[in-house]
Amino acid sequence: MANTRKDKGLIIAMALAVAALTAPIQALAAEKLVIVTSYPPDTTITVGKGFTKATGIKVEMLKKKTTAGIKYLQATAANNTSDMFWASAPDAFEVLKGDGLLQKYTVKVKGIPKLVGAFPIHDPEGYYKGFAASGYGIMWNTRYLKAKKLPAPTSWADLEKPIDHGHVGMSAPSRSGTTHLTVETILQGEGWGKGWARWKNIAGNFKTVTARSFGVPDGVNSGQFGIGVVIDFFGLSSKASGFPVDFIYPKMTTLVPANIAIVKNAPNRKAAAKFIEFLLSPKGQEVLLDPKIRRLPVNPKTYAKAPKGFPNPFKDKSIGAAVKFDLKLSKNRYNVVNSLFDVMITYRQKELRAATKAIQTAEAKAKTPAGKKLIAQARALVNKVPITAAKAGEKAFNGIFKKKRKKKTTKVTGRQAQFEQAWDTEVNSNYAKAKALANKAASM
Repeated sequence: MANTRKDKGLIIAMALAVAALTAPIQALAAEKLVIVTSYPPDTTITVGKGFTKATGIKVEMLKKKTTAGIKYLQATAANNTSDMFWASAPDAFEVLKGDGLLQKYTVKVKGIPKLVGAFPIHDPEGYYKGFAASGYGIMWNTRYLKAKKLPAPTSWADLEKPIDHGHVGMSAPSRSGTTHLTVETILQGEGWGKGWARWKNIAGNFKTVTARSFGVPDGVNSGQFGIGVVIDFFGLSSKASGFPVDFIYPKMTTLVPANIAIVKNAPNRKAAAKFIEFLLSPKGQEVLLDPKIRRLPVNPKTYAKAPKGFPNPFKDKSIGAAVKFDLKLSKNRYNVVNSLFDVMITYRQKELRAATKAIQTAEAKAKTPAGKKLIAQARALVNKVPITAAKAGEKAFNGIFKKKRKKKTTKVTGRQAQFEQAWDTEVNSNYAKAKALANKAASM
């Protein structure tokens, strides 16, 4: 009996000892971050490895386009398993903040300025943090342009020129948060009507609209097309990695922070806080200079270690100075802008290209006042937008357009379907009429 008691005591003691030994291991194993992100592997793997090396915490990157990431966090909010949201578009974070899906966090790292350009680096209310700055511009393949005898672009207007017809690539704002910001920047910088006219005239020269934002630098790097509309780090990292490419910021651009936030009810909030602190630490900021990443750090001191010629927005005040980005305006019409772009451009590429080519041909041929008048009418039809800026900015109206079409045949219902069908009918008719007018002008 005594031996039995001793045996039981020994077993309990051993069990407690094993539990004590394994507890730290289990705690470490449980300390794993799940980050919903739109960033490409070059960024997520490089930063993730640096963070794990510094902290011992493993990271799982849940890859989703920005818009898909928003919808995923909205859909899983009741039983959330994600710790963080990591993307470039501040208006996407505003959407999640408005839905109550982010939680506040106060950064401990010192030395981060309040502004980059005219934009706050961190959300003033504390829900998301800027870790890098992002500008929007144009990249091109130098060999491609030389072979095709095309001039290097210096402005958005250069992408409208007839010589670039069929040589430009871009992703759709409904598929990429960074592309959405690029589109919105022009709409804000030039105004609703002129901004959409600019995008349509550029889109008339499109070779393709890519399925993902990083499909654009891939296409330029490989020479599938010569010129791409991109966020800056795509162009800068491609150049640093040895591809025959170059990149510029057009004057009409903006500079906004790329952000990270802790999701509400994050399973591992402490590890999420450590990830933010790592990103903003000197070591984390230096990782951004890696040739595969090449993002603009938000700590001005980091630029002392940047390669020669690397953009520094804290010294070069011209980057993004032309547009003071209105985050609230962008948020209020986020879905509408995406739907309009898809209806007018993404899913009417063929018709828009044909109308644009006809106008370009007519402009080269028509010399008479009557011919020029027809061309002006054709351009006006192409550039027409189905709704006003005021209508697009109505919160209730924006709420109608929640369904994202991954392809032209994706089924949408209700009022969204009604509006998009009406827009499509009007736009398709306008492109056809514009083509006919331009052909008439060319034949005069």
